[in-house]
Amino acid sequence: MRLADNDSGVMIVAMETDPATFLAGVATQCAELVESQYGRRLDFGVESLVVLDAVCGELLEDGALEGPRLDLWWKLVGAYTGEVLVRVYGGTWVEHENAPGAFAVSVRGNTAFPFGVAGKVLTGEPYKSLSAFVRALPAVVAQGERND
Repeated sequence: MRLADNDSGVMIVAMETDPATFLAGVATQCAELVESQYGRRLDFGVESLVVLDAVCGELLEDGALEGPRLDLWWKLVGAYTGEVLVRVYGGTWVEHENAPGAFAVSVRGNTAFPFGVAGKVLTGEPYKSLSAFVRALPAVVAQGERND
């Protein structure tokens, strides 16, 4: 399996195995790396994204992430954020219909793009937060259900 990004910050996976299993494994690697390097535990709950936001902030303290370092953290953080959506809100990993091999998370008919948000957080875009992204999803889902 190969991982790459495209110009829109969407994760592209060349599949040799089940994408959900693979992405859950990448998310677990993120949790393990954060614990070993930063001494912080990620438990796949919504509140763990506050911790991951703080780790991302620390990563940016020395300047913008670039090249392989940005690529690595983008994959780890995007997969972890998406896996929180899967576990907490009953989402499923889906292939984006307009970009074969690009993955997002579907929650009750709504598509979320954790790799896009991860890219924005890791490049220091102001006012972007993994935890806010995930916390906002129930309101987005509820609004969509009211409009149906």
